[in-house]
Amino acid sequence: MENLLQLDKDTIAAIATGTGKSGIGIVRISGPLVSVICKTLTQKKLEPRKAHFSKIYSGNEIIDECVVIFFPGPASFTGEDVLEIQAHGNIFLLNKIMNTVFSLGVREARPGEFSERAFLNNKIDLTQAEAIADLINAGSEQAASCAVQSFQGVFSEQINLLVDEIIKLRIYTEASIDFPEEEIDFLDTQIVKEGLTKIEERFLSLKQKAHQGVVLSEGMTIVLAGRPNAGKSSLLNALSGRDSAIVTDIAGTTRDILKENISIDGIPLHVLDTAGIRESNDPVEIAGINKAWQEIKKADLVLFLSDSSLSEDCNLENLWPEVFKYLPLEFIEKKIILIRNKADISGIKKGVTTSGFQFPVITLSVKNEDDISMLFNYLKSFIGFGSNSENQFSARRRHIQALDEAYKFIKNGIAQLNNHGAGELLAEDLRQAQTCLGSITGQLLPDELLGKIFSDFCIGK
Repeated sequence: MENLLQLDKDTIAAIATGTGKSGIGIVRISGPLVSVICKTLTQKKLEPRKAHFSKIYSGNEIIDECVVIFFPGPASFTGEDVLEIQAHGNIFLLNKIMNTVFSLGVREARPGEFSERAFLNNKIDLTQAEAIADLINAGSEQAASCAVQSFQGVFSEQINLLVDEIIKLRIYTEASIDFPEEEIDFLDTQIVKEGLTKIEERFLSLKQKAHQGVVLSEGMTIVLAGRPNAGKSSLLNALSGRDSAIVTDIAGTTRDILKENISIDGIPLHVLDTAGIRESNDPVEIAGINKAWQEIKKADLVLFLSDSSLSEDCNLENLWPEVFKYLPLEFIEKKIILIRNKADISGIKKGVTTSGFQFPVITLSVKNEDDISMLFNYLKSFIGFGSNSENQFSARRRHIQALDEAYKFIKNGIAQLNNHGAGELLAEDLRQAQTCLGSITGQLLPDELLGKIFSDFCIGK
């Protein structure tokens, strides 16, 4: 569905700085009445894009002495006339300026409305608008850097490059269908297959970067799973630094999901302790096991704990066959770390092994602080914290969902071409993939979703 959201022609204003005492407080105004408001508040004509030291008037009363900047549209953030007043950071002064502005026919801005107007006036796309909120909420230097990259258009550029490749292939494919008399037989040439290969490679690279961008900005959901008494609750307590879970030698103690929010250098981790998965006749334990499965399927990462004092095996298929058979291959290869716990009892050499197995293997004792530090350090590297952030960007869960949906259409189109030579179906799959990608940048997005996205922004942004 195309974006039909209408641009509100009201003039809006908001205090753009946070509450509390500060040296400077900013009032931002945008809309068609800005020129009149400039003259009324300052009682003089302002030169565009130049900082003016000026008194701010309410009638004949001087409210404050401020730095005032006038940005005529469309060369402004919102694409409209914008006035920025940098006043002293006293909330009573700022509110008095706001009340004076309201008396001139201006209304208070909704949360995110300045960014929304910038989007609707084609000054920024939706990923850039969302990056503003990500930058404000960034919990680490790297997350902030990635948000800046997104705001500068790095994510949008990669989406647009992918869309361009799809459009090129759509043109070629649809031409072969619509103009058969021209003898364009795309099934007899490598052009389409090479184009699809290039598109698939771009998708995989972009999905990996987007997933890392989500983790850096929103955090990672980690599920602790394993057989009863493997040490899941002890690990949760060690990671959180407090006794959040009951630890006993009785199997099946954990019945419900326990959740702790922790942080690694500003990156939020949402850690969930689940019931041990095993055969059980206890209806309460069965309910806990069902919840555990639900969380495993939604997790960004699963730490599977095994008791190394009972088995030194690192093959999940042998350690836990009743679980392994239900896990898709993609999940096993990308979302699992095997934690061999109780190394203090088994005497197995501690450390991290990243080769020779289907997934990384970490041997440790959850009772040892140095071992927990080792796990923290590995999780940081797994997330990508501290790695080269060149061309890295912030992203959101909805972006991942749209990329996954678009990629499904590409994979289906490849299958239609290879198995049935169905050019018409391939063309439709390419069109659907392009639509999914358009929802990321906001080119094709329902109004209600746009409203939800901008409503999560700060007022004044």
